[in-house]
Amino acid sequence: MKRTGTRFRPRLAANHYDAIVIGSGIGGLTTAALLSKLGKRVCVLEQHYTAGGYTHSYEREGYEWDVGVHYIGEVHKPWSMIRRVFDVISDGKLEWAPMDAHYDRIVIGEQSYDYVAGRDEFKAEMKRHFPAEAVAIDRYVELLSEVSARVPRFFAGQALPRSLGMLYARLRRLWLPAYFFKSTREVLEELTSNQELIGVLTAQWGDYGLPPAQAAFVMHAMVAKHYITGGNYPVGGAIRISETIIPLIEAAGGNVFTYAGVDKILVEDGRAVGVRLHKDGFEIRAPQIVSCAGLVPTYTRLLEQQVAEAHGLLAPLKQVELSAATLCLYAGFKGSAAELGLPKTNYWVYPSHDHDHNVSSFESGQNPAMPLIYISFPSAKDPSWDAHYPHKATVEIVAPTLPQWFAPWKGSTWGKRGADYEAFKAQLTEQLLETLYRHQPQLRGALDFCELATPLSTEWFQWNEQGEIYGIDHTVQRFDQHWIHSQTPIKGLYLTGADTVTAGVGGALMAGVLTATRMLGWRGYKVGKLLKDWKPAMPAGEAAQVAG
Repeated sequence: MKRTGTRFRPRLAANHYDAIVIGSGIGGLTTAALLSKLGKRVCVLEQHYTAGGYTHSYEREGYEWDVGVHYIGEVHKPWSMIRRVFDVISDGKLEWAPMDAHYDRIVIGEQSYDYVAGRDEFKAEMKRHFPAEAVAIDRYVELLSEVSARVPRFFAGQALPRSLGMLYARLRRLWLPAYFFKSTREVLEELTSNQELIGVLTAQWGDYGLPPAQAAFVMHAMVAKHYITGGNYPVGGAIRISETIIPLIEAAGGNVFTYAGVDKILVEDGRAVGVRLHKDGFEIRAPQIVSCAGLVPTYTRLLEQQVAEAHGLLAPLKQVELSAATLCLYAGFKGSAAELGLPKTNYWVYPSHDHDHNVSSFESGQNPAMPLIYISFPSAKDPSWDAHYPHKATVEIVAPTLPQWFAPWKGSTWGKRGADYEAFKAQLTEQLLETLYRHQPQLRGALDFCELATPLSTEWFQWNEQGEIYGIDHTVQRFDQHWIHSQTPIKGLYLTGADTVTAGVGGALMAGVLTATRMLGWRGYKVGKLLKDWKPAMPAGEAAQVAG
């Protein structure tokens, strides 16, 4: 079984760390790696058997799946910020492979639309379907670029001291356009009245978990701009992310421990001073503590209630909602991706173009049709797959679900939930597979193994509240919560990850950058310098030519 990180043993812990990071998701690993690059000794504590959070991979029955990395944008551009951060924290060892030019296929009823890599190519494809909407399509793509250019200013307060950062968040309405504070539907209906076009343009809403009337436009625009020049996949699978980052942390004297669930953050005299582990109550201390466990779990479970209340951390949580819960089917098929004709394209399948209605009718029970089914073909995306798993292929199918469906088994132990639970999962599995076979009929009869993860699985492995996969919801109201900051009111305690910036690998990655910057105080400029000065190591052949 593939695993990253070191299984925790008390004797392996160092006597001194400069910082402790709770959780090894990409936000936590990024924070730890940047601090390590700047000479800090960091201890990362992960409750799971492997590091990586949603960027980890797992094996079962001779197959391997990535639990959260389906595609990443902009890393094919060496000058992009996300690529630069990945290069710095992996010492340039993380490689990327492009997906097909048609990276996302949107299927609405019987009609399909492709998202094509490239701004001009994307616009041309949309205009082919909606020739009367050329002006709206052009303006929409312009808006994506405008938002992208201003996003650093939108989140800049996260790198400032908490009091200044909160003031910055209150004042940013003065210099940011109004569309930063509107819903996606509000903004798009100012461009066009064509509801079918709006449905197509917002068809990636599953990447952030909210349909257009609920989702903040800034969130939608960041995702759409992130992918508009194409999707990419890590060569070797998502496990390569933690595999390439961890050695850098260890080289600085730090550790990334697994089986190291944290019970409580220790707070003494108003300052975070360490953590207590579940295992034997073992304590590890450091002057700075970072939680990548999520905003709500950190404030409600990792801190003693009286500590959280004394610092005013619990009441503001009423202003945010938890994001969607999902089902994820991991399926293995006999035959390689090439033999089975699998694409390097994601499928987004919808019952109609009205995503808001699809979601509301599903949640109310009026319509049992899943409002979205997402299909990914990871073995087709990874050029190194066949060398490790010849004549095998994998598929992942993700769909929204309702936590209340699984209430009868709430609090039960993973793998021991009984026959009724397994029967319910089998019913859901069949529904998801039928959708897959409708779009890839050649796979029928080739299924070798499948396993369904439910919100209970997410709660068990990711320590979430109700199986949510994106932390707190990405509504307009969420982005107006000035108190959400990388630096908490408790001295020495910081937050990182999706709830600090946004969900998604890119959002959590940038949260790691901002948190590391804030932790360093006035020396935070060194993080920016580290990223600016990064130069990839020259390949041996090129070095020889230069020397000659």
